[in-house]
Amino acid sequence: MKNNWTNHINGYVRVRIDGDYPERFLNRCIEHNIDIWQIKRIGDKRIVCYMDFEDAKRIRPLLRMTECKVSFVQRNGLPFLFKRIINRSGFLAGIVAFLAIMFVLSNMVWNVEIKGASPQVEHELRQVITEMGITRGTFQFSLPSVELIQRDVTELVKGATWVGVRQKGTTFEFEVVEQQLPEEAERHSPRHLVATKKAIIHKIFVEHGQAEVKPNDFVRKGERLVSGYIGKKDAEDEEKELVPAQAVVLGEIWYKSEVAIPLENKFTTLTGEKKQKHYLSIYGIDIPLWGFGKVKFTDYTEFRHERPLQFFRWLLPINYKRTEILETLEYDRTYTKEEAVKAGRERARTDLMKHLPQDAEIIGEKVLHETVENGKVNLRIHYQVIEDITSEQPIIKEIESIDRNENDTARSQERQ
Repeated sequence: MKNNWTNHINGYVRVRIDGDYPERFLNRCIEHNIDIWQIKRIGDKRIVCYMDFEDAKRIRPLLRMTECKVSFVQRNGLPFLFKRIINRSGFLAGIVAFLAIMFVLSNMVWNVEIKGASPQVEHELRQVITEMGITRGTFQFSLPSVELIQRDVTELVKGATWVGVRQKGTTFEFEVVEQQLPEEAERHSPRHLVATKKAIIHKIFVEHGQAEVKPNDFVRKGERLVSGYIGKKDAEDEEKELVPAQAVVLGEIWYKSEVAIPLENKFTTLTGEKKQKHYLSIYGIDIPLWGFGKVKFTDYTEFRHERPLQFFRWLLPINYKRTEILETLEYDRTYTKEEAVKAGRERARTDLMKHLPQDAEIIGEKVLHETVENGKVNLRIHYQVIEDITSEQPIIKEIESIDRNENDTARSQERQ
């Protein structure tokens, strides 16, 4: 009978039959429904064939009837394979343990390299990545993605303009581009300093040039603040020395801001309760490992993290997934009018500071108009701000006389 795949599952043996008439043994096997196949005669008194492992247990009575001798030459199939594995269990356990250890070690962080950083910036960067958990011996799948690490590190390291992050096997490489403030180039071209906007002069400090305004003067946009001509006031411009004007001129500027705050708002906040689910994804099929079950939270938000697993330098088609489920709570908050006004003033101040220069200072704040309409508090707020109002203006002799006449005319009109 021809062999098939069930023989490999149940097991089969190769049998050598010796005797004066081995054909009688084969006939008895057929009579007792014992399957045999691939029968070959080897000599006058020897035949070789295959039979099922279970049938081999039933041939002892047949051997007595035919006076033949049977030897099992070869054993094949799963039962014999398992038996050989059990007999070599120590060796097999060593191989499995070795592969498991190498797999675990391949998914851990063993080295952190920092390139292009000065000792001070490198020390600061190492402190930041240590707080993030990127240390030797940490499992890679417990860390954020490379993109998130790069974003957070670039924001937290103050001495670096940009930090590139690359994962290379079990090594994390950080490439740092430090902040380099260029030295201010010497300004050799003559220039005036003019106002960038309407303001009242609050303070003026001239390093080079000649001041044309003083504190408490009102200036308009484009009006000259510091002249690039140095010399006697009565002298002609051709007799004066040309210099690049340099000064700090602080002006008081006025801003108006409008803001509306609803008296009733809906807020969503985290309660602190969370649940984690861990998966092993093989070719896109998620196999739950831990934390599976029904989520008991009524309102929640999910954050998913996924990292590929690797063996040495080879990426495996297996990903580790972790889902964080954070419970949220939504509630209504009602402001009183006073609370809404306070929140509106804080928001307006914050929005204004985003558009002001870094060294600007708010010295005054006054609510000009306050109304309650359609469930909202509407505010109009006036701010007094001190900031630098200087701007450069190259000196072109052909238009000097025109600029001077315009400034003198505007100033005289303002005084009147």
